[in-house]
Amino acid sequence: MKRLIAAAACAALTFATVGCSKKEAAKTGGSAVDAEFQTLIDAAKAEGALTVYGSCEEEYISAAVKNFEKLYGIPTKYQRLSTSEVYTKISEEKGQPSADVWFGGTTDPYNEATAAGLLEPYAAKNAKNLISADYKDPDGSWYGIYKGILGFMVNQEELKRLNLEAPKTWDDLLKPEYKGLIMLSNPNTAGTAKLVINTMIQMKGHDAAMEYFKALDKNVAQYTKSGSGPSKMVGPGECVIGVGFLHDGIYQILQGYTNIGLVVPADGTSFEVGATAIFKGAQHPAAAKLWIEYALSPECVNLAKGSGSYQFLVLSNAEQPKEATQFGLDMNNTIKYDFEDAKKNSAKYVEDFFKAMEGSSKDKFKTK
Repeated sequence: MKRLIAAAACAALTFATVGCSKKEAAKTGGSAVDAEFQTLIDAAKAEGALTVYGSCEEEYISAAVKNFEKLYGIPTKYQRLSTSEVYTKISEEKGQPSADVWFGGTTDPYNEATAAGLLEPYAAKNAKNLISADYKDPDGSWYGIYKGILGFMVNQEELKRLNLEAPKTWDDLLKPEYKGLIMLSNPNTAGTAKLVINTMIQMKGHDAAMEYFKALDKNVAQYTKSGSGPSKMVGPGECVIGVGFLHDGIYQILQGYTNIGLVVPADGTSFEVGATAIFKGAQHPAAAKLWIEYALSPECVNLAKGSGSYQFLVLSNAEQPKEATQFGLDMNNTIKYDFEDAKKNSAKYVEDFFKAMEGSSKDKFKTK
């Protein structure tokens, strides 16, 4: 009876949490996957280290790293960088990356890195828990862990004081009464801004999108370094309208800024897929693979809601944070985003954006 209980316990363990050793697997009847996972753990421990570049909020990165160390005893360092900063850094390192894995942040820079051959494909076992094939690269270069909807965060008190209505559509942002009231992020440093560019191109066409950004620039007070930057400015009144991911607005509301309203654009919008990936040439390849399995497990993604990150999770065995749903955000009002176009053309589209911005004040583009 004891042997039957032990066998059931070992077989019930998920691939991404605790694996039975080969000896235990043989003794208890545990699955071959358990033994394979223990081999991966042993190899990762032998490497003795892991370095993570994180592009989601630092509180979540820190929690994920600490839990990984606790589970596997592997010393792990991390640095918080925006997605575009990570892409630039690993591009310059030319196959000798100073980190092993990438965690969090929208996938447009991940797709650029994939196209440039900077990510290492890996057939992750825990990818079986993704709710759709849309949340992974076809070749396994990156895997999604969450998604978040793009929209507007507005300071309702300031709008009332100025006798203005909240914008309802992307074109509403061009209204002259919003001059100097809008912030969005800088595509040189923030993947969020790259998603905005790709979204407008896919909704309007390339040339019309560039004309749109030229017109929008007249109303923009600042392009922030990070994608979450605008959300942090809305509540205190440093800007009236912030363009970014609405889960960042939820975080600010839950921090006490109840003057923030959330707007899903009525003319359609897109969503990010927050991802994780291995850098090609990683110094600790086994630990990097172990990280991917961990990142695709409830043991990692369920930490998000306790770390101020309220995205919708894309793993079937994870627990959706109630904060992601209680604000009534319409996740169905999204375009069919063309990830392949983003992979092939994001770098060019950013160049085109800055050409369109040639008449803009350079002081608007915050890079520090």
